[in-house]
Amino acid sequence: MVDQIGELVEPVRAAGLPVTFEERGSATDHAPLGSGAEMAAYRVVQESITNVLKHAGPGAAVTVTLEHRPDGLRLTISDTGAGASVPDDGHGHGLVGMRERVETFGGTLVARPGVRSGYEVNAWLPAAEIPAAETPAAETTVPQQIPQEETK
Repeated sequence: MVDQIGELVEPVRAAGLPVTFEERGSATDHAPLGSGAEMAAYRVVQESITNVLKHAGPGAAVTVTLEHRPDGLRLTISDTGAGASVPDDGHGHGLVGMRERVETFGGTLVARPGVRSGYEVNAWLPAAEIPAAETPAAETTVPQQIPQEETK
């Protein structure tokens, strides 16, 4: 799943949202995440980009950074949009759901206004040695792509 995050940003970029994708380190050089933690990482990026589309406003750009480390994976999703100044539409529980999903795998998630502008989501997922026989089959399916923003 982590290796598919780069593909996740492509349709969003093609739809007009400027997306920078950076990957540091290599997943093959470090201890692996379990499949559930990989799915959590994918979903954090997916939900964060969806939030940029919904809340950041016109002219926003987003940067997605994956940092593979010997002890796990760090995700940073930051945007240049309106940030927390845009009122919540009350229809989602995205940040709560992301935090719960990451914590399930021993990780942490912090979401806050960006240093200069916009909003930033930082997640940490620790590496886990999980034998392939214990990997749940349901966690290996690729989720749906991010919904495209409606044009009027």
